[in-house]
Amino acid sequence: MSNTGMNMRGKITFYEEKNFQGRSYECMNDCADMTSYMSRCHSCRVESGCFMVYDQPNYMGNQYFMRRGEYADYMSMMGMRDCIRSCRMIPMHRGQFRMKIYERENFGGQSHELMDDCDNVMDRYRVSDCQSCSVMDGHWLMYEQAQYRGKMMYMRPGEYRSFRDMGMSGTRFMSMRRITDSCN
Repeated sequence: MSNTGMNMRGKITFYEEKNFQGRSYECMNDCADMTSYMSRCHSCRVESGCFMVYDQPNYMGNQYFMRRGEYADYMSMMGMRDCIRSCRMIPMHRGQFRMKIYERENFGGQSHELMDDCDNVMDRYRVSDCQSCSVMDGHWLMYEQAQYRGKMMYMRPGEYRSFRDMGMSGTRFMSMRRITDSCN
């Protein structure tokens, strides 16, 4: 289904304090609970790859996309209220991107297939909501506001019958962006 290359590894280093100070933890894959490695995390460096970081263990809570770069005080930069508690490496994807979005839960209502970024589903498809989707190829970010702003949710290949059941109750996703190989 997907042509995902795993030969390119990601690497992210988390630091307890701002400005890359204090104890550190280096991560090169998914980590469901960072609390056993460090009690807090306030800065990080992404040396390669792309990662989603979460403010709760087990890939829950608010999500933030991080690409290669230095984040000396990511909490104030991103408006985070809490520390990073888990992270997920986003695998490289080469090939086409395909996602089908649905107006209602359980793949109901109007549906539209995307193969490219969509900065505003209301303007492009005349739908006011997106409550479920099926990701056939590639990795995507969905945003609660148009123009790729607001809360985001990472979507990898699979079926997502209800965003409400995923802890995103009341969130309407209004724009979608492909995660391309620009992460490395």
